Amino acid sequence: MFTTRPEILGTFGVVTSTHWLASSSGMAMLERGGNAFDAAVAAGFVLQVVEPHLVGPGGEVPIVFHSARTGETQVLCGQGTAPKGATIEHYKSEGLTLVPGNGLLATVIPGSFDAWLQLLRDYGRLSLSEVLAPAIHYAEKGHPLLPRVVDTIAGLKDFFAREWPTSAAFFTPGGRAPAPRELFRNEALAQTWRRIVREAESAGGNREKQIEKARDAFYRGFVAEEIERFVRENEVMDESGSRHRGVITADDMAGWQATYEAPLTYDYHGYTLNKIGPWGQGPVFLQTLALLKGLDISAMDTRGPDLVHTLTEAMKLAFADREAYYGDPDFIDVPIEHLLSDVYNDERRKLIGHEASLELRPGNVPGYDEQVRRMMEALERLSQVASLEAVSSEPTMADMRSVRRGDTVHIDAIDAEGNMVAAMPSGGWLQSSPYIPSLGFMLNSRAQMFWLEPDLPGSLAPGKRPRTTLTPSLAHREGRPYMAFGTPGGDQQEQWQLLFFLRHVHHGLNLQEAIDMPMSHTTHFPTSFYPRDRKPGHLAVEESFGAETIAALRARGHRLEVTPEWTIGRMVAAARGEDGVLRAAATPRLMQAYAVGR
Repeated sequence: MFTTRPEILGTFGVVTSTHWLASSSGMAMLERGGNAFDAAVAAGFVLQVVEPHLVGPGGEVPIVFHSARTGETQVLCGQGTAPKGATIEHYKSEGLTLVPGNGLLATVIPGSFDAWLQLLRDYGRLSLSEVLAPAIHYAEKGHPLLPRVVDTIAGLKDFFAREWPTSAAFFTPGGRAPAPRELFRNEALAQTWRRIVREAESAGGNREKQIEKARDAFYRGFVAEEIERFVRENEVMDESGSRHRGVITADDMAGWQATYEAPLTYDYHGYTLNKIGPWGQGPVFLQTLALLKGLDISAMDTRGPDLVHTLTEAMKLAFADREAYYGDPDFIDVPIEHLLSDVYNDERRKLIGHEASLELRPGNVPGYDEQVRRMMEALERLSQVASLEAVSSEPTMADMRSVRRGDTVHIDAIDAEGNMVAAMPSGGWLQSSPYIPSLGFMLNSRAQMFWLEPDLPGSLAPGKRPRTTLTPSLAHREGRPYMAFGTPGGDQQEQWQLLFFLRHVHHGLNLQEAIDMPMSHTTHFPTSFYPRDRKPGHLAVEESFGAETIAALRARGHRLEVTPEWTIGRMVAAARGEDGVLRAAATPRLMQAYAVGR
């Protein structure tokens, strides 16, 4: 089968990510004697520099990883929580019915820095200065700016000039947007990282002590102080159409840290999938597998209508449960065992019919009737039905009709020892909030995934995690750690990952073959992003599925959006066989993701 690029094979190490500079920087850590954890951390920081429209230092990252030393597979939650001042009462007093999709009120505590540094401290080998060196280099010396970053900046130039002057001064100095592939620098960010390294090294001691000092500099030192100062002194326009001040403080920063937890797992045809818990949408992947387990996916054509239709209808059911039941389990009781049980899914599977459903149908879990009723009533009032021509919430599709949307990046790394990392960094993109000149980065907008209605699974509350869309994946095969994979894409992340996974497992396609196959997704359910709209019956398909499949899907009642080929999905993946051979692959879509290895 022809593929756009080879599946990378080797035995030393592989790194794959959504930007070639990040992948190469991660591989450089392996060459220096580091392991997969060092590689992932280095790549993660580089992505904050080279994809500023998709991720930044003020964002968040969930990580699923396997340690060869401990033999354990774990989740590291780098999703920050809502500040103490983030109450429903305060936001409603500001005249809001939804948390805006950008601006300072949409900010939760930045989580990625602490997660990356804990991963480095506990599982890496290299020093902080070594893993930060590539990111500091590209921030200080410059990197060729991606055309999509240029498009985003150009689309926001007038808004920046009118409302966010610090962003205008940095991204459009003199009123000029940068040109595609011109060298672009962020010297303020390089200075921030250099100061953190200096403060860490001045503490002396071993690498662990220095990493602890760096964490202090960010969360209990000058970074936290500058964030509070900027938020206190600035009232900024956001998507609500009004200006607001943020509520995050240095005290909020000081009281938070990333946490380790056990992954949520599900067994499927000899594979065990490891995902984050219901504080994110990771269980949607597992619920969909539970629905598909009783169906003959292997008999379905890899690009035929049966596979697309069946997967789409199963995902509609799983995503409906996401709306009704998911939230931070530190605050609510999520009936996840019931949602993944055979008895529950055997009944739900009967709802997958020949025709496309136009309904949002959460399942019935005993004892949760009132919660589901409240949630569905809130969705009826707050989640508007959008036309199929409305702006997509997925900014990485080739047409990208809204420059206001940010998104996500992804990193997978595996070394010869069998260490394995799947990380999904996001947030703090240049569209999310104004540039902080003293630090060189923006804050995140993840709070937009909360509801400003009480007694819902995703209701806003201080100290609570927003129900993130970020969802890396790590699969075991026959009990052995096997594959790390993921894709940016907001609500589409699980959908593209499932298509990739099913084609690999049931049809024997290698990583690159599965990634290169035509992709699809639905926005049938409420989006996780402001303004939380939905498109009942919607199904986006790449035209490369072919006229016959497209006609068959339309005949089944799907409200089709046919996109050009190579426009849906940003999958990357890496795997390790029992023989020690490492594999990696990356999507050709958008012409920037790359897999490297040897």
